[in-house]
Amino acid sequence: MTREIALLTNPTAGRGRAVRVRDAALPRLRAAGFVVRSITGRDADEALDLARECVADGVEALVVCGGDGIVHLGVQAVTGTATRLGLLPGGSGNDVARYLGLPVDRPLVAADRIIAGRTRTLDLGRSGTRYFVTVLAAGFDAVVNERANKMSWPRGQMRYNIATVAELRTFKPLSYTLELDGQQRELEAMLVAVGNGPSFGGGLRIAEGALLDDGLLDVVIFKPVGRLELVRTYPKLFKGTHTRHPQYEHHRVRSVTIAAPGVVSYADGERFGELPLTVECAPGALTVLG
Repeated sequence: MTREIALLTNPTAGRGRAVRVRDAALPRLRAAGFVVRSITGRDADEALDLARECVADGVEALVVCGGDGIVHLGVQAVTGTATRLGLLPGGSGNDVARYLGLPVDRPLVAADRIIAGRTRTLDLGRSGTRYFVTVLAAGFDAVVNERANKMSWPRGQMRYNIATVAELRTFKPLSYTLELDGQQRELEAMLVAVGNGPSFGGGLRIAEGALLDDGLLDVVIFKPVGRLELVRTYPKLFKGTHTRHPQYEHHRVRSVTIAAPGVVSYADGERFGELPLTVECAPGALTVLG
């Protein structure tokens, strides 16, 4: 019986690294007996259309090659279907790959994990008909994402670092209205982030402690601090030690509604939607290979 999978590559991910990963992994997958549809969209919309066509045709798995952005796209295509999601890491951030314990510099090992066929079920964050795997940013972190995504240089984590420094010059605390499992709060904060997983942006562990299979979302609030204090706290995000800061709050909920004026949220590093929005946990919504 023929086993068919689709391999969707983001050719711009990792400054072309994803293409090299695909080219290394493709012969391995075919040698293992898979019929592989290798697809690449001219843009994100076409890539999503192609992925959905493959899923509708009944491919066994949709394997995405790139970073968290292509994972985000793949999730939109497979969630609610019988098609599983595989990942060949080839981006600059690769937070989802880290969640899954996939090596980011050994494409054949990642390919072998797909071939082995072991699966894992993950929760997703959901707002309306859109889903995310990692973190939804809805404050200073979202503003930094907005700036970073407009920058063509540098790549990787350094781009976020430069965007952070640039935004620190003018950023002021935001006024939020939150509803946490039906309990409403009004407060000022530097950021509110909703974690399905613990990190985003290439290892920023903003939602330290978040689990991918607990049926809950981790809502992080960082209340107002001065700019210098924010600069001092920023490096702690990479270790998750910011959780000891007195202005840090952490809540585990099934649903959260976030409202703040003028904020565009980001999820998995992708533009997600303007606030207000409601985010719910979708338990066990995604089946991944590896």
